Amino acid sequence: MAQLKPGIRIQSAVCATEVMVVKAPEGDAAVRCGGAPMQEIGAEKSGGAPDPAAADGTQIGKRYVDEADTIELLCTKPGAGSLALGDEPLILKEAKPLPSSD
Repeated sequence: MAQLKPGIRIQSAVCATEVMVVKAPEGDAAVRCGGAPMQEIGAEKSGGAPDPAAADGTQIGKRYVDEADTIELLCTKPGAGSLALGDEPLILKEAKPLPSSD
């Protein structure tokens, strides 16, 4: 895939997942969903089903990041495929705990 920029929306080629890029790494990024490269919104889907090894699904409104925190994706439409940067699966970003109000 081409270079990603914050604000760009991309979709899975094999499921309904759509995400918006919140934070992008330098240079080209190979973002995958369901084992297949993601594509621009509106591109024709290749069809098929997500790879069973990459079919944990995505959840709407959740943010996904890599271990090094170089990329952050916001799920705008859920699907059956799971997200990855190259071969590294993206993980669900946890909410920051609020300070107690005692």
